[in-house]
Amino acid sequence: MANGTWTTQNKVSPGTYINFKSAARAVGTVGERGVAAFPAPLPWGPEGVIKLEAESFLQNAEKLLGFGAADARIRHIAAAMAHASRVLIYRLGAKGSEQAKATVGELTATANYGGTRGNDLQIIVQASVDEPDHYEVRTLLEGEEVDAQIVGSIEELVNHDFVTFTGSGELTETAGAALAGGVDGPVSNGDWTAALAALEAEEFDVLGVPTDDAAIKQLAVAYTKRLREQEGKKIVTVLYNHPQANYEGIISLKNSIITTDGLAVEPIYLLWEITAMEAAANVNESLTYTEIPNAADVSPKMTYSEMIQALQNGELVLTASNGKVQIQQDINTLTTFTPEKAKHFSKNRVVRVLDTIARDLQRTFASSYLGKIGNNADGRNLLKGEVLSYLGSLQGIGAIQNFDAESDLEVLPGNEGDAVVINLNVQPVDSIEKIYMTVTVN
Repeated sequence: MANGTWTTQNKVSPGTYINFKSAARAVGTVGERGVAAFPAPLPWGPEGVIKLEAESFLQNAEKLLGFGAADARIRHIAAAMAHASRVLIYRLGAKGSEQAKATVGELTATANYGGTRGNDLQIIVQASVDEPDHYEVRTLLEGEEVDAQIVGSIEELVNHDFVTFTGSGELTETAGAALAGGVDGPVSNGDWTAALAALEAEEFDVLGVPTDDAAIKQLAVAYTKRLREQEGKKIVTVLYNHPQANYEGIISLKNSIITTDGLAVEPIYLLWEITAMEAAANVNESLTYTEIPNAADVSPKMTYSEMIQALQNGELVLTASNGKVQIQQDINTLTTFTPEKAKHFSKNRVVRVLDTIARDLQRTFASSYLGKIGNNADGRNLLKGEVLSYLGSLQGIGAIQNFDAESDLEVLPGNEGDAVVINLNVQPVDSIEKIYMTVTVN
């Protein structure tokens, strides 16, 4: 007796034909946020994009960045990692950098990456106490051991995260041979352009551009507009002191902080943490009045009238009160309002909701609908049900409100046989930021 599955009722042989399928359910879900991206010069690391994961940052920071996670020299990166699930860094200056080297007898030790951090490496070769005719070869980074091997010859040495060994024959003892000649590559406007092009191929939520160079900031604005409006990639970019962008996709940081241990943080370094906080903010969350961790004061301080003027200019301002620092209002640089883009587009929470809808629906349509579902009434109803389910989840978490499935969503056939038109009305939920109270005394 024949068995199997069926598509149409055209079987010839007697038998039982059974199809198994899942009950219809929505595949679209609210996507995760939390990825921040930066172009930045580094004295160590591979060319291209370095990917740092929150769960492995402590273990991988030193080999990827050249500094341990707690090192004050990458304090800004660690601050970003405290918020973001992933940080992407395009290493500016990697091209054109030179690797540090040291030669001891027939052994040559070469830093794995070009840059000045390689000059802090040192190789020690000593006779092994435990194994006769063998040597202990230790690699130190700024005096701290990062690798140790016991070998009988140069050929037995294994390359590791910091050094590549070459040569042959017997080892020569040394109390310490410092690697030298490591040079950072120059950083030009072309490097920034290459960084933005490389990051365009990555998935991230918010881009931080840690520079005060006016030309680079203008480049970043043009890049952000192109990705948002032409490529459909809904990213947001954080710049320092650039409110003239006047665009919902650009956040302009106004001032910086003094940490609880007295460090005055340069604004372009604080920009790393602000970028990560914006990236990690949930779709139903505003950063208005959110505290900056480990901050005790702001720099420079502003008068009340100066703060109001900065907010009106579309700048993200930090204020201090009772030894705590807060984001005064989670806004972007949009200050010119039109019927198409009213004032609520200046709120980052609102932009997050709209961007999330665009990104999630694009992802769902591409993975489950485009080229897979027929453009007929049944197919369009399936698509409509998907959108309704997704928007229901957003309304359930308070990201949107007052959504009416009957009047706020249309899924219609387009002008061509392969086209569908979706008309959607949504009302993002803003946060309570102003409370007006009248007290009547009897």
